Order: sequence, then structure tokens, then C-alpha cells
Amino acid sequence: MSNKPIKIGYSLSLSGILAANGKTALLAHKLWEENINNKGGLLGRPVQLVCKDDQTNPKLVPGIYQSLLAEEKTDLIMGGYGDNSIKPAMPLVIEHKRFFVGLMGLAVNQEFNYENYFAMIPTGPNPGTALTEGFFSVAAKQNPKPVTVAILSADAPFSKSPVQGAKENCSKNGMRVVFEETYPLSANDFSPFIRKVQQSRADILFMCSYVSDSVGLIRAIHKEGLQARLVGGAMIGPQNGSVKLELGPLLNGLVNYEYWLPVEKLMFPGVKEMIEKYQARAQQEGTDPLGYYVAPMAYAQLQIVEQAIIATQSLDDNTLAAYTRDAVFHTVVGDIQFGKGGGWTEPRVLTVQYQNLTDNSIAQFKDSKTQVVLMPENLSSGNLIV
Repeated sequence: MSNKPIKIGYSLSLSGILAANGKTALLAHKLWEENINNKGGLLGRPVQLVCKDDQTNPKLVPGIYQSLLAEEKTDLIMGGYGDNSIKPAMPLVIEHKRFFVGLMGLAVNQEFNYENYFAMIPTGPNPGTALTEGFFSVAAKQNPKPVTVAILSADAPFSKSPVQGAKENCSKNGMRVVFEETYPLSANDFSPFIRKVQQSRADILFMCSYVSDSVGLIRAIHKEGLQARLVGGAMIGPQNGSVKLELGPLLNGLVNYEYWLPVEKLMFPGVKEMIEKYQARAQQEGTDPLGYYVAPMAYAQLQIVEQAIIATQSLDDNTLAAYTRDAVFHTVVGDIQFGKGGGWTEPRVLTVQYQNLTDNSIAQFKDSKTQVVLMPENLSSGNLIV
């Protein structure tokens, strides 16, 4: 191999409120880097990932990418985790006409419509509605069907698309919103908000929240004894292994979204081995002990880059993007094809209910019976417990 590595630069939130997911992504990326270099690298050269901490601060992102291009002289760049790390980089990416694969950013490209952007997130061509479609489909199948909905969301940009999608899915399923409120990200007492929801007598509580908010909301729901037929929706947090361990049985009954879980129908080639390697190093690296939410998508993100480089035998951004627009990629999260706007051609958001949790041990979350996939139907692993 040539001594000069192929440098792939990007930012991740390795500190700040999204650090838990950023660190999980970084470990998955390291596993890919080690694996590809053990196989001889790409184009006969070793691969070197150059990752910078954006501190969950969108204002730092443009400067990081400017530095990666101008000072680090990276051959390629890619997107970090989530809107906060991806969206602020887009103007620079577009200016330099770079090939750009982002990790789990929701609807980032709707504003830019940049043809060389691709999203490693299973929300498909209509991300806002796809994220919550399963939640409301599950609700609509209950008998009698619930008809009233309360919406409680964080007052933050990331909430806008899921909340709008939730409203569209409410209307589609013949339901109506009877209560809606946002809370500040600085909130730490959620009981007043849950009491307002209780007073609304809504059949369904739909929530869109960040990691720490989700923990506070779930604790407040139990403290206040909320009576609702379905609770959950678009909460960021319950997917994280550390949150699962913290809440344990308090998660029982919650219906929320996930992107991958170790159920039989989602055991695509290579994913079992990758997860085992990830979990063996998670404690040492201080990351999510399970890794189910971020790690498979992060690993697959680099498989996209890898397969595009191998197929084209090139590092040219336009060549890689042109190939990626038409190709089918074989990854640890299954076969992926990208469509208009860089989203997956077919959505595959999982709607999951947490069931039969009895304690706060890690082992029970490795049992598929405790995280039951309800939707989509072709990937279902069990039934809703009302």
C-alpha cells in the first residue's frame, strides 16, 4: 500500500447534550476503519478518519469543515450525527461541490435540495411523516380507535418536522389534536406539563423530546399517574442503552421509534459481528452499552463511502455522488438505495413497544421479547399490549 492515507474528515458531537450518540457513532466508525485497513485499505491505500468534536454546537461546524478541507487536506468529508452537525456544514459542502453522506439527519436536504447529499437514516423520501407514521397506524388499529391527541414537544428546531408529521398522520387517521404545548430545553420539572395533558383527557400523548427530556418526561408520567391509551412517538433517548438501563421497567408500554434492533428479521449480513465487536469495547470507550440505535447506521454510513470508492476506483466527489444516486448498497442495515433528495427510496422506521421489563439489567434488553417491533408489518416481531 501507498504510505499516504485516504483521509476522510467530519465532525461529531463528542461533548455536549448529544455526546452519547456522537461517541457511539465514533466507535462504530473506528470499527469500520480497522476492518477496512485489515483488508488492505481502499485503492491500495490505508484509510484515516479525521474526526473533530463540534461540542453539540452548530456554530462550530462550518469552521471545522473549513479546517478539514483547507488545513487537514482531507480527500473526502462526510456528515456527523444529526441535524446539529450536518445542516451547518451544508453551505460549505455545496460551495465546494463535495460528496456528502450524513448520519441520521432528519429532513436536512429539504432546504438545500443538494444532489450530492445522501442521508443514512431510514425515514425515506418523506422523513417528517415517516418518523411518526407507525405510531399513529398502531393507534388507529385499536378498538375502539382513539381519536384525541395531546402533543408535547421540546422548543427546538429538531421538533418542527416530527410534530408537523404527527399532525398530518393524526388527520390521515381521523384523529384530532386537543392539546399542544412546547417546553424549554432548560426544563427539568415535567410534572406541570404532564398534569396539563391529563386535564386534556387526550387518548394519546405524542412526545418529541431530547435525551434528558425523555427521561424526565417518562418519570413524570409515572409520578403523575397519567391515564392515556398510547404514549410515546418521537422521543430521542429511549433508544440509547444508557437510558434503557436508567429507566428499566418505567419504559414498559411506551411506543416509540427505533432504527434497528436485534430481532430475527433485521439480522442482516455482518450486523451481528459488528454489534458484538462494538459491545465488547463500549465500556472501555464510554459509549452506549448496547449501540443498537446509532452504531449500525454509523457503520453503514462508511460502507456507503467504501462501496462507492471501490465501484468507481475514484475519490472524485462528482463521480462518487453520481454512482451513489443509482447504486444499491449492501450494508449491515440491509440493502439501501437512495432517491430524490438523498433519502432512502423506501422508509423503514421501526415502531417499537417496550414490554416485559422487570429490572434495570443490560441482559434483558438483548432479549427481543422486551423490544417488540409493531411496524412495519413485514418486520413485526409481536403485538401491542394496551
